[in-house]
Formats: sequence, C-alpha cells, structure tokens
Amino acid sequence: MTALLITVDTELSASLHQRGIGLAENLRRSIWAETDKGAFGIGWQMDLLERHGLKGVFFLDPMPALVHGADFLAEVVGPIVARGHEVQMHIHSEWLQWAERSPVEGRQGRNIGDFALADQTILLGLAKRLLEEAGAPPITAFRAGNFGANDDTLRALAAIGVAWDSSVNPAYLRGECRIAADPAMVGAARLHGVSELPVSGIADRPGGFRPAQICAMSAAEMRAGIAHAARAGQDAFVVVTHSFEMLSRDRMRPNRLVIGRFEALCRAAARLPQVKGAGFNDLPADLADRPDSASRAGPSRLRTGRRILEQAWGTWRYEHRLVPA
Repeated sequence: MTALLITVDTELSASLHQRGIGLAENLRRSIWAETDKGAFGIGWQMDLLERHGLKGVFFLDPMPALVHGADFLAEVVGPIVARGHEVQMHIHSEWLQWAERSPVEGRQGRNIGDFALADQTILLGLAKRLLEEAGAPPITAFRAGNFGANDDTLRALAAIGVAWDSSVNPAYLRGECRIAADPAMVGAARLHGVSELPVSGIADRPGGFRPAQICAMSAAEMRAGIAHAARAGQDAFVVVTHSFEMLSRDRMRPNRLVIGRFEALCRAAARLPQVKGAGFNDLPADLADRPDSASRAGPSRLRTGRRILEQAWGTWRYEHRLVPA
C-alpha cells in the first residue's frame, strides 16, 4: 500500500497581522477560510477528506501565540483531533518581530533555518509544548514555514524527540530550504537523526520537478503522480496545501480552480485500492532505513501544456482583486 499524506500547512497570516487585522478576523480568513460564498478552510477540507475515507495532516503554526496568547490554539486543535486527523508542528518565525517576550532574546529571522542551533532548539521545543498544551497528541512531525529549514533544524528536532520532518521540497532546495538533501530524493531517508519524508512531485519536463501542491499542480498531474506511486508500490506520497489555499489571493473569494483540484485529488485517491490515507503516526518507524527505489512520474508535454494554460487562467481569474466574483 502507498500511504497518501495530504498535509495542510495551517497558519495565521503574518501579512494580515502587519496590516492591522485582528486575531478573530485572521482566524476567519486564514484558518477557516470563510467567505460570503461559504467556508473553505480546514473544516471544509476535513469534510471532503472524510467523505472519501482519507486522513489529513494539519501542520499548525503556534508562533502567533507569542503575540495573541495561546488560547486560540485549542479552538483549532480540538476539531482536528476530535475528527481523527493529525496535528503536527509548523513554524513561521516571522511572528517573533511582534512578540512582547522573545524566547530567543530578540533575535529574528524569516525562517527557522536562519537561527543558530541553540535558538532553533528553543523555538521548536516551545512550539511543540504550545501545541501539546492546546490538546494535540505528542508531536511527531514538523514542516518549516517557507520550507526554510537547514541541517541544524533536523538536529534540533532530534534533540526534542520529533521523529519526522517534511521540510524538503526539491523546488526549494538551495533556495529557502537549505537542508543538504539530494534533489532527486523521493522516498524517506534518515538525516541527522530524523526521518525525512520529502514533498512528492512529478517531472513536468526532462530534469524538472513540479511539487505535489494543490495550487501548483493540475488535477491530471496529481492523478499521474499518485497513480505512478501506487503502481510502483512506493511507500508514501506527500501532498501539500494550506488552510487558506482554496481562496483567492486576497482571501475574500473561493478559488474554484483550486477547490476543483482538491476534490479531484480526493476522488482519485478513493478510487485507487493501492492507496490509503495516512498520517505520520501511521508510517512504519523504519521507513527511512529502507532502500529508496522510488521514482517520479515522467513528463508529458500535453499535461504540462494544459496546466500552464489552466494556471494562467486561474491567475487572471482569482489572483487579481479587481476581477468580479
């Protein structure tokens, strides 16, 4: 069986906060993704996953608790846990610039990987504690905001007892992701005491990589990637989305293109008997110690061309605020 991990980076918007948007409105727009046409955030995502017998992994960022207090975290953690999905750990260290009491003596950085190992250990340990105190079961997995981790991030995770990381996205390697991983890495590998399970993807052109992110990959490309993993008997396929990703860029309107892709992903997964929805706690502990013989679906000019056209239309339709709903 191929474990399908549908991971949702679940986070408040630092940019909305910077523009003076308060906590309640930020939660409404960024976590619950509420619009006058309906809500399309984590509640809607869980509804859709459950209709298709799938499981979600919600990487929740607790760093805004340094600004707003920690009470709001329980409001987010509770429904996820109650419905049988996973809460795991995410960090956007940008929030440190507004913290009244900094846990790292005022030091700041855009990404967790911008900090020294000692500071990373403090920040990750704090984030883990905040989530668990909010009702999450013991945290076992992490993904860095902006995929902005480095090798010290993995060392810090090992030090605080977090077994899994999913910060490697080959599209970000040698950019914001500074983990020394092979861009051709597909399956899990043990790095610095942690099991690294990278974001999955396909080759969208010879030598290219397209990450399995709902807003980046067409439904046809996602189906091809999952079907290839299932046929090849790969251990896992990791998909990425965000709590607010079903909305337009201004988070005011539903993005029907992205919504349709998420719905198509769930339908495709439900039809593949070799695929099972899973979380990190469902994976074998020795997965990273197995030989990595996994591969990516090869390129298709037709699929890629259709996605480029679809993406251009979606950008025009949903990413420009002056286009009427």
